[in-house]
Amino acid sequence: MKKKTELTKPEQIVDAIYFIRGQRVILDTDLAKIYGVKTKSLNLAVKRNGAKFPADFMFHLTPEENKTLRFQIETSKKTRGGRRYLPHAFTEHGAIMAANILNSERAVEMSVFVVRAFVKMRAALSSDKGLAEELKNLERKLTGRLDAHEIAIVDVLRLIIINLKTGNQCCPCRPSRKRISATRAAAHKITRAPTR
Repeated sequence: MKKKTELTKPEQIVDAIYFIRGQRVILDTDLAKIYGVKTKSLNLAVKRNGAKFPADFMFHLTPEENKTLRFQIETSKKTRGGRRYLPHAFTEHGAIMAANILNSERAVEMSVFVVRAFVKMRAALSSDKGLAEELKNLERKLTGRLDAHEIAIVDVLRLIIINLKTGNQCCPCRPSRKRISATRAAAHKITRAPTR
């Protein structure tokens, strides 16, 4: 019989946190592993204490969300006795509440690690926002620093675009040739050169 893997290190717990519906959540299967209980036991305890889990503490995944997660993580298939219902997703507060209703020492002990993992995830996301802001500032500086060469190139390109739109000659250094219509050519007895 296979031994269940337990999530005991904060790094493993951080890997079990997903971003769903704009919230960082942990799935019931992962939370059960962390707290050292079966998923069924966790879900039964949650069901018995439903009033302690409002929508901002826990929610069921939709079939679309579940399907998306199945592509991202390993989940069992229905044909092999796997999960037949949609999983619960616990927010940080829901995970702490789950530890309180389980009444086990391990759950209370591990809830500290869960909170630390959520805090670590929050810090990582805020540092990413800072990095994105720094990149935007750098981009603004670079676009503001066009040197004389680049400005001249941009000016020439603008002239070309304007001339193409208005139908004027493209190169001001070459004089334009007058076009002669077919009726004027016939009047002046102009014929085309024979082609071979």
